[in-house]
Amino acid sequence: MGTTQLESVQEPKYWHLRTVLSEALDSDFAVGEVLPNERDLAARFGVARATLRQALEQLELEGRLQRRRGVGTTVAPPRVGVAVTTDRQGGAGGDADEAWQPLECTTATAPVAVALMLDIDAGEPVHVVRRIRVAQGQPLAAELLYVPTSSVPELSAIEAPSGPARARSVVRELRRLGLDGQDRSVELGSARADDAKELDRLPGAPVLVVTTRYLSAAGTAAVSVATYRADTCRLTFGDSGALEISHDEQERQAS
Repeated sequence: MGTTQLESVQEPKYWHLRTVLSEALDSDFAVGEVLPNERDLAARFGVARATLRQALEQLELEGRLQRRRGVGTTVAPPRVGVAVTTDRQGGAGGDADEAWQPLECTTATAPVAVALMLDIDAGEPVHVVRRIRVAQGQPLAAELLYVPTSSVPELSAIEAPSGPARARSVVRELRRLGLDGQDRSVELGSARADDAKELDRLPGAPVLVVTTRYLSAAGTAAVSVATYRADTCRLTFGDSGALEISHDEQERQAS
């Protein structure tokens, strides 16, 4: 039947440049080295700056490049070996997940979408725990954990000051509730200003937004919205079929 229209479409210029740049990163640049500015790079490869930006954005999404405030575009280091599993011990409050660092806990109303997942009234107050995950000194993810007051009824009887101490108390009481399971969804997004600051990214940088519902016998006990750096994370499925988000240093060495 001949070639299809799709087969006859030529490779976009930015994609070809992405391949050329990727080879140059392997041969001409070291990890952490700052790339020349866009004007010089465009002249070096004989392309328009708009084409160059598309190629650089693609390489950033793939984890080959990093854009850093006050520094510029640098060659990204190899991915580190960290995995986020869906097992109960590594979830909200799990002792196995020591990489999560509590930052703050406030009481506020949940976003409408979160309130619907929690099956609570839009104006009902919830505990909002803010945490950050660090791997080998590198910020990996920022999380907002929404916990209805009804899920942690004993919290009011605990002397829990504000800040990280109160955040730990909320998470500890949530774990004592006895969670029956969880479900997750993952989507590609852009870093908001607050998340970008915590993750040392620029606003609008590609991120993976992982939304998790923690389930108990009474229904949804809590909802987590975690923002992961898409330039360093990849999605895999473990032997049990559980979703994992991991860094893998071996992946680049094997390529």
